[in-house]
Amino acid sequence: MAHPEPQYVQRGNVPMGPPRRKPRILLGACGCVAAVQFASICHCFSEWAEVKAVATPASLHFIDIESLPDNVDLYTDRHEWSCWEKVGDNVLHIELYRWADLMVIAPLSANTLAKIAGGICDNLLTCIVRAWDYSKPMFIAPGMNTFTWRNPFTEKHLMLVDELGVSFIPGDDAMAEPTEIHSTVRLYLESRPLPN
Repeated sequence: MAHPEPQYVQRGNVPMGPPRRKPRILLGACGCVAAVQFASICHCFSEWAEVKAVATPASLHFIDIESLPDNVDLYTDRHEWSCWEKVGDNVLHIELYRWADLMVIAPLSANTLAKIAGGICDNLLTCIVRAWDYSKPMFIAPGMNTFTWRNPFTEKHLMLVDELGVSFIPGDDAMAEPTEIHSTVRLYLESRPLPN
């Protein structure tokens, strides 16, 4: 196979490789008050990455769908079943996992954290997590009230997901700010090449 000639910048004739594709980021939202910030998180990422979003049924009580960026597709549980009709059809949670370079769940509720820690997959988001290839990065930014956060189960569940290689983005007694979530993930991506 012939390789294209290297491109050169005008000053200094420094070789440049082919343009890199945009990273493909799957954003997930769970049902907690911090989900009111989900549109802001989507906007941060959609400015420089391809973004698809997944919302649990409970998160839809807090997300203003109209404020999501136009270039972000939002998937919910109803899409999982409306896309599939017969054996051999694509399965949405598998297609989304395959598409993504990485996943960010922000906010992650205590309920979904417990499901992930126990391997439960009873909605679109948890089915994606259950099918996830943990050689690909996953980030979580928990959002829960102080009493729930301090419950001993929370620490146990965080330890279990840490064993899977999931990266934790901490906040100050609440979900981390959207800009902090964004900068953490972007710095990670800038330090590692994407697959072709």
